[in-house]
Amino acid sequence: MAGEVFAWTQNARNMGQLARGDALWEVYLELASEELGVVRGRVHFVQGERHRESAWIFLDRTDRDVQSRFNEFGANELWQLLEALSP
Repeated sequence: MAGEVFAWTQNARNMGQLARGDALWEVYLELASEELGVVRGRVHFVQGERHRESAWIFLDRTDRDVQSRFNEFGANELWQLLEALSP
């Protein structure tokens, strides 16, 4: 992974893989602290050179809270999100 497209990786945590048939995507959760003492998060999907990212869909008090909310997503919800982001 190189280039400005993947500059977000310094603030992201690999949350595992999403697999269906031959499709395999790495899933990352990017976190960003805000001045108001909150943390926002968005989801990135990476497959080779392909990259899809959500809007900032999480907003909570701590990194741990955002990660906990992310963990409430099941594989079906993540596939739906990825499919919604696909061109």
